[in-house]
Amino acid sequence: MSMKSKSTSELKASIHRVEEICKSNKLGLTEIRKQVFEIIVKNNKPIKAYEILDTISNINNKPSHPPTVYRAIDFLIENGFVHKLNSINSFVGCFHPKAHKECYFLICKKCNIYQECCDDSLKDRISKTAIHNNFVISNTTLEIEGHCLDCSQK
Repeated sequence: MSMKSKSTSELKASIHRVEEICKSNKLGLTEIRKQVFEIIVKNNKPIKAYEILDTISNINNKPSHPPTVYRAIDFLIENGFVHKLNSINSFVGCFHPKAHKECYFLICKKCNIYQECCDDSLKDRISKTAIHNNFVISNTTLEIEGHCLDCSQK
């Protein structure tokens, strides 16, 4: 499996998909929310909130306020457009929003490149485990750390 950056067409398609989902579900995709989403998906690596804040400030040529950016991030996570990688306290875009609520990430510990993966058999196993333990899942994000092929060959 290769961990490569998304193509320009994949980025544009993802942005367009989010716009369409927001429009059809009457979700308010404000300019700041759209800017934050675009910054996250255009970044080839997970991005931290303060990096998003700095980028927004540079784009708009004026300081941005942290609560505004955090509210935008919360909106994007809540609607399945962005994932938070808790182990590295960073954010990544979802390139197939609303397709699922479960995913897992392979994260290179050296270069921080990541790969979002979906596996129905893993999802089914987690669901069965939750049911067996009388537990209702609201969200599943698994983070698997290791080394990408490039880093492991260095």
